[in-house]
Amino acid sequence: MSHPHAEAATRSTVQNKHSESLIYNDRVAEAVRIGIFGDYDPASPTLPAVEKSIKHAAAQLKIAVEATWLPTDSLLDPALDKKMEAFDGLWAAPGSPYKSFDGMLRGIEFARRRDWPFLGTCGGFQYTLIEVARNVLGMSDANSAENSPPAGQIVISPVSCEVPNRAPGAPKLSGKVAGLRIRPGSYLHSFYNRDLVEEGFFCNFEVNPDFEWAFIEAGFSFVARGVRNEPRAMESQAHRFFIATLFQPQLSSEPAKPHPIIVAFLRAATEWKTQKTEDAVLG
Repeated sequence: MSHPHAEAATRSTVQNKHSESLIYNDRVAEAVRIGIFGDYDPASPTLPAVEKSIKHAAAQLKIAVEATWLPTDSLLDPALDKKMEAFDGLWAAPGSPYKSFDGMLRGIEFARRRDWPFLGTCGGFQYTLIEVARNVLGMSDANSAENSPPAGQIVISPVSCEVPNRAPGAPKLSGKVAGLRIRPGSYLHSFYNRDLVEEGFFCNFEVNPDFEWAFIEAGFSFVARGVRNEPRAMESQAHRFFIATLFQPQLSSEPAKPHPIIVAFLRAATEWKTQKTEDAVLG
């Protein structure tokens, strides 16, 4: 059964205390549901691009997608697992520091533990590493330097090399950055089908190199690196789709050219939706 292209689709917005939903197709019952962890701000220079990039990818895949913003404090809900089971894919969006540090970590922990299709970008990348450090590596006090903790193991530290000629007042790592190396054999490489890419950044923090090997040995490999070998993306091949990028693929997505990572993410969510439905019928 075919779906109308998203460009011609109706768009409705539903807002309440905890969420903002964007429906890119009127076939709501069949829609792939994406939950976006983050504190949405329409004035943000990056957050609106998340919704737009999902729309671009949905149009290419010819699928119906319903995207719902989940404020980080809503992720403290004791019934979080049940709430998350309604979604087919989960995206940890930019925006650090978030309203709820613990809420963001809980949402990411659900995706990792339950093996839900997951994408984290920018702050979502940073908090994915904090969650892994705390709950997989056993570093209970793992944190980011952005939060200025009085103590603890700082797995996310300030950007060491600033991007030259960036816009006034922009983060140290911002704008288009070329020369990112994608590791052959990785899921990420299969999406790009290229060794070198250019991506957009908007952040002041990155992986503390002192902890790189701890993540790698735990199965969370860094599969994109900058010109100075800085980690720029991570994936777990033990999961159906668990990828996080310091860069923001949504920033370079276009209607006629959706970003390959986001297309792959929606494809994984679509497959997971189908599998869940089949499992429910057989069960």
